[in-house]
Parts: sequence; C-alpha cells; structure tokens
Amino acid sequence: MTDPQAQAALPADPPADSPVGASPAQPAPAAELPDPAATILAGYTFTGPALDLGALLWDGTCHAGAQIRIPLGMLNRHGLVAGATGTGKTKTLQLIAEQLSANGVPVFLADVKGDVSGISAPGQPNDKVAQRTAEVGQSWSASGFPAEFYALGGIGAGIPLRATVTGFGPILMSKVLGLNQTQEQSLGLIFHYADTKGLELIDLKDLRAVIAFLTSDVGKGELKNIGGISSATAGVLMRTLTAFEAQGAEPFFGEPEFDTSELLRTAPDGRGMVSVLELPAVQDQPQLFSTFLMWLLADLFQDLPEVGDIDRPKLVFFFDEAHLLFNGASKAFLDAITQTVRLIRSKGVGIFFVTQTPKDVPSDVLAQLGNRVQHALRAFTPEDAKALKATVSTFPNSAYDLGELLTALGTGEAVVTVLSEKGAPTPVAATRLRAPQSLMGPIEAAALDTAVKSSSLYSRYAQAVDRESAYEKLNAAADAAMAPAAGQEAAEAPAKTAGKAGGKAAGKAAEGEKSVVEQVVGSGVFKSLTRSLGTQIGREISRSLFGTRKR
Repeated sequence: MTDPQAQAALPADPPADSPVGASPAQPAPAAELPDPAATILAGYTFTGPALDLGALLWDGTCHAGAQIRIPLGMLNRHGLVAGATGTGKTKTLQLIAEQLSANGVPVFLADVKGDVSGISAPGQPNDKVAQRTAEVGQSWSASGFPAEFYALGGIGAGIPLRATVTGFGPILMSKVLGLNQTQEQSLGLIFHYADTKGLELIDLKDLRAVIAFLTSDVGKGELKNIGGISSATAGVLMRTLTAFEAQGAEPFFGEPEFDTSELLRTAPDGRGMVSVLELPAVQDQPQLFSTFLMWLLADLFQDLPEVGDIDRPKLVFFFDEAHLLFNGASKAFLDAITQTVRLIRSKGVGIFFVTQTPKDVPSDVLAQLGNRVQHALRAFTPEDAKALKATVSTFPNSAYDLGELLTALGTGEAVVTVLSEKGAPTPVAATRLRAPQSLMGPIEAAALDTAVKSSSLYSRYAQAVDRESAYEKLNAAADAAMAPAAGQEAAEAPAKTAGKAGGKAAGKAAEGEKSVVEQVVGSGVFKSLTRSLGTQIGREISRSLFGTRKR
C-alpha cells in the first residue's frame, strides 16, 4: 500500500489508466433507460472535454452507464456546492479539484477543517471505495496531485500568506473590523488621506498611527479637510482597531505581501497546482479568513487581463464556508462581491461557493452561479422545512419530486444541474458521485511540514519584513520635533532653581510614559512634514471595486 506521507511533498504521476480528464465518455444507450432518465441523460452528452461527476440515479437505481458530467469550458461560469453537514461536500470539492488539476487547471481550496491536505497523496483502496466505484462505473486508481499549502500569517502549517493594509483596502478592512456604513466611509477617507500624504499602510500599527494623528489636537484640522469625519467616529475606529490587534490579527498584515499570481501555477508535468489554504488554526476568526479569501479574488480581478470565453479556466476558486462572507456585510461590500463574481468570469476565473443552503448566498450572487451540486438537506424543524422549500425553488423544472428527493439523498449523492456547452442549464439529475482518487483525509503533520518547507515559495514568504512606512515616518518626525526642545532645555538648565528642576524632571517622566505616536501628533513639525509630502509626492493609489490597491 502506498504510504501517503512519502507522497505529500512531491506529486505522484497521474496513472495511465486514470479516467480523470478523459475524453467524453459514451452514455448508456437511451433504450436501456426509462424515458424520463433517457431525457435527462441526453442533456449531459457533450462533445468537448468534461469532468465526470458520477452516475445517474433514477427510481432508486444507479445507472453506471449514464454518466453525469460538466463541460470543462463552463467551469468559469461559477457554481454552488451546498448541503447539510456530513453529506459529502468536501469530497465533492476534492473530486472536482482532482480532475481540474489533471486537465492543467490550477485550483484554490480553503481547508477550514484541515481534511483537504490529502489531495497531495494517493488514496487508499478499501471495500467502500471498491463498492462506490463499481456502482458508478468508475475505473479507480490511487493518485496524488501537486499541491502547495498556505497559512494565514503563518499561523498553522503552511507558507505564510499576508496582505498589506493598503493592499487589503478600506472596504475589506471594514468587514473584518465589523464597522457600520458610516464608519466604513470614514475609514475610506482615512485610506485616501494616507495615500495622498505618502504614508504607506503596511501593517496595523501604520493604520493606528495615522488614525492617532487625525484624532490629535494638531490633526483635527486635517480630519476636517478630508471630508468632515467626526472625532467621535475616528475615536471608534481607533478603539476597534486596537481591539482587533489584541485579538491576534497583527500577523496577517505585513510584507512580503502574497502575490496572487502564484495561484495560477502549473506543475512541471503540466497538471494544475492545487493551492490549499490551511485554516484550522484560525477557525475562531471566521470573518477574518473569509474576508481574506475575498481579498485574494479581488487582487486576481485587478491583475488578470480579459480573455473572454476560453476552452478551460485559468483558475477555479472554491470558497468554503461562504455564508461567513455575507454575514453582517455592508451594502458596499455586497455590491463589490456581486460585481467581482459577474466580471471575473471574463478573466478566466471560476468561483464555487460552498455552504449549507442556497439561501446563504445573496440572490444577486446566486443568479451568477450556473453550476449546482446540491447534497442532502434536513427538514427536522420548521426553519429547515422553509430552507428546503426555498432551495427547491432555485432549481429548474424537474422530473423528480425535489422536495422529497433532497431529504432522501445519501452521503456522496447530490442533485446536479450544470451549464451545457451552449450555456443552457442541463436537466436536473440525481447523481451518485464518484470517489476521489487522492487520500480522503489529512496527511500526517510531518509530511505536511516537509511539503511546506520544501516548496520553492517558502523562502520567499516565510520571513516577515518590516520596512519603513507610516509608523516609522511618524517616529522620525517625533525625533525631529523633540531634538530642538531638548537643546533649548539644556541651555536654560543652569538658570532653573532646584524646585523647578525637580518639577521639570517629573514632567519629563510623565511625558516619557506617552507613546511616540502621542508625542508626534502634537508636534507642529509633523504638520509641516505632511504638507510637504502632499506637495512633493502627493498621489492617490488607484483602487478596485473593493478599494484594494493595484500592484
């Protein structure tokens, strides 16, 4: 039996007889199927390359010769994988990701529970795999796929993935800080101010320093000039940001900032790289990691050129726990998501949202998702029944009783409808899904560590860099402001009485307790410095839909 640990660092060669990425399979003759089932199958007969999802289920029977498929060229039309916990959503992602990789398409997977890393190692044959593959007509062969493992801020096992505060932008930052609409708009003006004054926002202490200046006595005038932000709102921003840092968010922001073009890489053998973002170490910060996923998409959106309709996607991005992205989102944030999903298709990127029910996704976004894999739903409570009815209403007319079918599906079964090669929805098909060929579970921790540290990207992103930015410039201005005052005080010292000297010493001790930022924001030197910067290098960084910075 193949040892999955030995295979984790390097991808296994694809087996010669692997059905992954194979040419179109011949469907079962229509005469062998009941008329409704034959009609459904006819909708899944494609001429070009397609991914195999599984075999058609009709009237309790699995028809191994009736293969349900999705055209490769339609994967950039986005999709939804939904279903109750434990119904097989993760294995569906693994199945689709394997076949995309085999077809040379890079894949991004967010691993929230820590069980997707097995895609890098060959699967292990057992009785359940043998039974499933026989039922669905699958020629199964164990195979691992080329993978890179990332971790937000280096917290957990993976290549550290960071973003600069400026790169993240005000809209996404507002989402992770939980700001309301007014506060979000105010934060946007503060980002604009930092841009125009040449104050780089690299990490959280840079943003905190700029807000501290704008809430100071000297900075209040600047605050009014950038749009009339109230000092109360600025104070709320400062307190919220400080609390965010206290929650351990600091490592996620900084340099080197991750270059999202890394997600578009292929392996030397031509297979697409599977980028796995390991998230178990930050499960308790769902708003943070879900918003970081949106930052990755927003950054890709900015950088990729328009390509129109192509024969295969440049990247397919699986957005797990998608409901976390939309919970408590502002109108500006939701509008930006909708625009990104609508427009990124023409740049060759497909997005699959993964969640429990379609109602977790706003209707404007759901309308953009042409491919659907719906696993079983439960109807134990009135709320469950309501969600079930809403889900059924989102599907095309069907030969099945979907209300009954969706509660009766077993693990690894789903209701499928995709876009045909002509872009039209296929008939709804109950499907018993194929088994992944890679390991269905996590690889060992030692194997994961070896895979991470042997990556060519590890040396590029492993060590954080703290270069000069807004915080350091403020410190430099503070030093410049303090030096003349110190010289004058030294010249006047002999004329002071002992009592006055003692009082001054006490005053200096109290001043020393203040932070450097507090000292500098009260300095006229800094006001002069910012005006000079505004004159000499004043500029506004061009920003995208989410306010993220262009590279």
